[in-house]
Amino acid sequence: MITIAKAFSLEKNLPVLIIFSLVSSLLCSHAEASQSAKKPNVVIIFIDDLGYGDIGPFGATKQKTPNLDRMAREGMKLTSFYAAPVCSVSRAQLMTGCYGARVSVPGVYFPNSKNGLNLAEYTIAERLKEKGYATMCVGKWHLGDRTEFLPTRQGFEYYFGIPFSNDMQKKSIKTSEKTVPLLRDEKVIESLTDEQQSKIVERYTDEAISFIRKSKDKPFFLYLPHTAVHTPIHPGVAFAGKSANGRFGDWVEEVDWSTGKILDALRDLKLDENTLVIFTSDNGPWLVKGADGGSAGPLRGGKGSTWEGGVREPTVAWWPGKIAPGSVCDAVAGTIDLLPTVVALAGGTVPATPVIDGRDISPLLLGKSTKSPREAHYYFHGYNLEAVRQGEWKLAIAPGKESKDKTPQTDDFQKTPRLYNLDRDIGEKNNVADNHPEIVTKLQLLVSRMNSEIGGENPTARRPAGTAPSQRAKAAAKSE
Repeated sequence: MITIAKAFSLEKNLPVLIIFSLVSSLLCSHAEASQSAKKPNVVIIFIDDLGYGDIGPFGATKQKTPNLDRMAREGMKLTSFYAAPVCSVSRAQLMTGCYGARVSVPGVYFPNSKNGLNLAEYTIAERLKEKGYATMCVGKWHLGDRTEFLPTRQGFEYYFGIPFSNDMQKKSIKTSEKTVPLLRDEKVIESLTDEQQSKIVERYTDEAISFIRKSKDKPFFLYLPHTAVHTPIHPGVAFAGKSANGRFGDWVEEVDWSTGKILDALRDLKLDENTLVIFTSDNGPWLVKGADGGSAGPLRGGKGSTWEGGVREPTVAWWPGKIAPGSVCDAVAGTIDLLPTVVALAGGTVPATPVIDGRDISPLLLGKSTKSPREAHYYFHGYNLEAVRQGEWKLAIAPGKESKDKTPQTDDFQKTPRLYNLDRDIGEKNNVADNHPEIVTKLQLLVSRMNSEIGGENPTARRPAGTAPSQRAKAAAKSE
């Protein structure tokens, strides 16, 4: 502008300069709009109790998952991606980027619990909402079902779903049937019977696609934590009896169908090249449920344990044009990394406080790095730190819990410490601690440091849980 202004007389060419100024302003506005348009949409599909071996890209054969197979062919498999042993803590980790122990969410919340995720914590939805994103949660919340704790109080503009696990039923006063509540935003709109649960995947899918269509002209964040495949198992009528793996396989196939519908909607709206989709699970398979419990594939253990089968999840990332098709990443990552990752992709940075445990893994997703940005991954069971992984090495410092799935146990599964080389021994069958004392010592130092920070009975950096009804004041303070 200076060069052009010098070419004109300010007095004789004032109208020209005014026009030029207006054009410049319009160009700047257009540039800002274009920059906003480059913010990727984010979709996180979070399945309940899906095991490492339950979908085609990770070895399933009895149930067919053609949409997830295609998603993996067009995107990236993350083969060392971690969540937590059980429901609520896993969801807290995804939402906050922190280990559950740091934010005082140790396990599972039951209906009408006085506790929930503290409103002083910042969620992915809140961080993205700050960046101009539309936000919606469709599905199982399970971070507190009292009004103070619902998704609409944690950065989501809209909510549709069952607020806890689908087995947390109560008897209807009118009919004596077991039911679970279905909410829209903060209001119960229906009480779902077992039979009505068979429509829940379809209803979630319709709501998710409706939100995508309504939000297509601005960046959006869709969090779709499915009720499936948690027991009781209720596949839709169109899927019942169709798989070669009973009703569990039927419901996995319906989840695959749902994922395909979401991806198709993004393609149809020409949003696919500007949308990151993550498909993963909250914990491993519920092995004690037998045929209704799924499979951990080559991994040992299942839900409720810190064996790999309890916390290592089948994960696929999809972003056409950005994530290399058919790629595989074995670097250590997990749900705690999703918050800093999507914030970075949206052009933001996560403040230094409050401290989070996750790191930006976008270099892994975009093929710019093959190294985990985290020093280590820590396996908590409640507030107890039971293991640590660094690279190929996993050190277990607590006795292993029997998987209850009739898998033969090695003789030393209750010995501590136990050291496994996960690159060579993904099934955690061979304790090699005696052969590598220097690695044991190195990992024990990491354990000691993290344990003193957020583990055990006397942590130095654990933040409080949310307790109703005191959350209202905290919510107001956070919004100021």
